[in-house]
Amino acid sequence: MEDDLPTEYDVVVVGTGMTESIVAAAASRIGKKVLHLDSNEYYGGLWATFNFDGLQKWIEDLKAAKSVSNDVDIEVEEGEKFLKASNQYSTVENIEETWFIINDADLPALSSKDTQTESTAESEATDAAEKADDEKSENKDGVKHWTIDRIKKEYRRFNIDLAPKLLFARGELVELLISSNIARYAEFRAVSRVATYMDGKLIQVPCSRADVFANKTVSVVEKRMLMQLLVSCMEQGADSPEFDGFRDKTFLEYLNTKNLTPIVKHYVMQAIAMATDKTSCRDGVNRTKHFLNSLGRYGNTPFLWPMYGSGELPQCFCRLCAVFGGVYCLKRQLDGVVVGEDKCKAIITGKQRLALEHLVVGQGHLPPEIVASAGEQKISRGIFITDRSIMQGEKENLTLLYYPPEEPGQEPVTLIELGPLTNACPQGLFMIHMTCKRTKTAKEDLKYVVEKFLASEAIEPNVSHLPTDMHTQTSDKAHEGDEKSEEKDIENLKPRVLWSLYLNLPASDIKLSNSAPKNIHLCSGPDLELDFDFAVNQAKEIFKTMYPDDDFLPRAPDPEEIVLEGDETPGPKFEDVPSEGEKADLEKEE
Repeated sequence: MEDDLPTEYDVVVVGTGMTESIVAAAASRIGKKVLHLDSNEYYGGLWATFNFDGLQKWIEDLKAAKSVSNDVDIEVEEGEKFLKASNQYSTVENIEETWFIINDADLPALSSKDTQTESTAESEATDAAEKADDEKSENKDGVKHWTIDRIKKEYRRFNIDLAPKLLFARGELVELLISSNIARYAEFRAVSRVATYMDGKLIQVPCSRADVFANKTVSVVEKRMLMQLLVSCMEQGADSPEFDGFRDKTFLEYLNTKNLTPIVKHYVMQAIAMATDKTSCRDGVNRTKHFLNSLGRYGNTPFLWPMYGSGELPQCFCRLCAVFGGVYCLKRQLDGVVVGEDKCKAIITGKQRLALEHLVVGQGHLPPEIVASAGEQKISRGIFITDRSIMQGEKENLTLLYYPPEEPGQEPVTLIELGPLTNACPQGLFMIHMTCKRTKTAKEDLKYVVEKFLASEAIEPNVSHLPTDMHTQTSDKAHEGDEKSEEKDIENLKPRVLWSLYLNLPASDIKLSNSAPKNIHLCSGPDLELDFDFAVNQAKEIFKTMYPDDDFLPRAPDPEEIVLEGDETPGPKFEDVPSEGEKADLEKEE
């Protein structure tokens, strides 16, 4: 059942992706009348975060090939034209979900001594059934096996991102969250380690000055080389004379002139600048500066992770928009737009025509007539539930790994590993996200990294390979000698994949044609960069195009600071307090 909406707005925003939500909040914040629509029943679009059950429903919906209604009968006035919306620019492709574990029903039967005896009391029978389920999923060492049923039973403990991203501690989004006071709507956790692959194993990259000088794999001379280079990038920037002659060369060519050792060059290229041999010198220096600039603000690494997933952040901006009067309507799709006199006059949604001054629209709803290019920057994604970390440690870590291509034709892959402390998964499991530029299918693009770091074979139901609820393993003193070698084997053991999902997301570099009405503003989907800077800057540009003389997201007051018109200020009323001079005069009179 569709509710009738008011028919006139300053801004109509279609889609609740990151860019759309920031623009909606910014327009509402300066008093504009905003309507925010989404055809989905959840926020975020391709930026969303789902629990495990929600993700399954999302996959089913995609396979059902949801399409825009075809039976829209629109009457337009003379000189107007109706352009039908399309979802072809948000198409998710090559979805491949695989289980590497079995159902509870397929586990070996228990021996009679382990089963509960019959009980006449119904409550005892229920308890026995639950206990039997738990015992059935344990092996002889008392370690629980993860089964499909057990994972599905704990679906609420998962938060799975379609487009996982980190925040640079001094990046555009962190600064915006602070300046606008929207940070109060979200929680964050610092990325505890940046890893790199060197000499056949994963090692932790020293990020802070203290870490650099405590690192034993780098010599004192190399440490000085590294510090000098980093200071040069940080203080001088890409436009300084230091980089003259390298404007049209690669970052690697610049580094080759600095007489760096292979270890130092590796750290700078792969862990700090996250660059390939094709990265320009300008981009390499800017990435290095961005990395260094964010160090030390919230932890040893420059990165933050949004608790409960990246999909929480668009919702933070939606909340602010709603606080300042924005109207929200989910499960309400855009059927098309009415254009005339070189501008978009209205949108059609259901049986309603809604007039507007500006239309801000996500790429998944654009009429094909106003699209010039569908873009080339498509994304390959892999999501994996594993039984252990890719890099064992004394505590649970939130890990970032940038892995460069091994062969021509491959793309660099960004890997983010999340544990239970981020609320991404239940205790005993880890969530691994891999992302790269699409060249083939997601599974083909990510194959070389998956094979390098993960074991993705089906698990035998009666074989236990590792305790699943531990991050590290400790040896029993009675068997210390035997177990030291066993621990060494465990350290070299790859995490076993319990479940995987591959998918290809659409491009973020879609372009509008020159004939598109000037009051239609395009919001791109998730991009290939690690952070949210692209979405934030795009939102700023759209806002300034609409309202060039207004401030972009000024600080929002805290709830206790808001006084509604007509309301009296709460709390006691204080009389005017006399100044020190007045006090002295009063004392003289007395």
